[in-house]
Formats: sequence, C-alpha cells, structure tokens
Amino acid sequence: MMEKEPAKPQVKLRQMTLDDVEQVYAIDAQSFNLPWTKKSYIFELTENHAAASWVAEVVDDKGKPQVVGMVVTWFIIDEVHIATIAVHPEYRHQGIGRRLLAHAILHSAYKGANCAMLEVRRTNFKAQSLYQQFGFKVVGVRKNYYKDNNEDAFLMNLDPIVVEVVQRLEEP
Repeated sequence: MMEKEPAKPQVKLRQMTLDDVEQVYAIDAQSFNLPWTKKSYIFELTENHAAASWVAEVVDDKGKPQVVGMVVTWFIIDEVHIATIAVHPEYRHQGIGRRLLAHAILHSAYKGANCAMLEVRRTNFKAQSLYQQFGFKVVGVRKNYYKDNNEDAFLMNLDPIVVEVVQRLEEP
C-alpha cells in the first residue's frame, strides 16, 4: 500500500507587520549571504511610504501561525521594484514564492504600476526561472553588485505587467 503524500499546508498571504520581523529576518538570513538587518525591515514597515511588504503564513500542527515567506516591494511612480523575496528553506518548491511575487506585482498594478524590475544574482538560476514565468527579461547587468563576492546582478524587467498572466500565477 502506498503512503499518501502529506497535504500541502494552507498558505495565507497578508501584509507584513512589525510582529513578523523576527521570523522574516530568520528567513532572510537562511536565504541570502547578505541578509537585510531587522532595522531595515522595521524601516520599510514604518518609514518607507513607497514600500509594500507581504508575508506567506501557514498554521503549524499546534495551531500557531508561522511566516514561511516574504516579499518587499517599492512602488515608484508607475513601476514596482522587487526589493527582496525569499521562502523558508523547508517550504521551497511549493509555489509560495510564485504566489508572493504575483500578489505583490498585482497589488502594485492595481495602484497603477505598468512595469516591474528586480536584480538577481547571475548564478541564481532558480530565481531567474521563476521570474521568467512572469515574463521578466534580462535588460542589463550591474557589475560587482553583490558585495560578498562581487558577483554581477542581472537587471530584469517585466514591461508591461500583464495582469491576466500574473493573476494565473497567484493561484495556489
């Protein structure tokens, strides 16, 4: 008899709050060589009026909510900049990052964003593959962008944002 695969947890997307900063920082530190500081997240939530920050949350076996992913965006005039996005290592490859990115882009599109942009490490092929699902294209290179190893960043743009495509990618 075959064992059933464990059910995927129900994922809820919501705005990030100050109460989430500890968990968000932990995800960031597990995901990147150069994580943002806790102060950076607090600044985005309390002082940066261009920022919109979202988390993905699941409820654990004990009924306690746990943040498993996050995204921070900056809405500037008519574009959205994806400042950072990450998913907890134990929850990767379940579509959570895709849903977070779609949610953040749609939020900005509904506010008037026509295009989106981001930087990604030249060697981060998994992230590049995700962005390409949305239609992002490499439009430039930022030389020596990452200070931990002087790796280049690809500048990727999504221009224009096609709401119908992004809506499909937000679905679980």
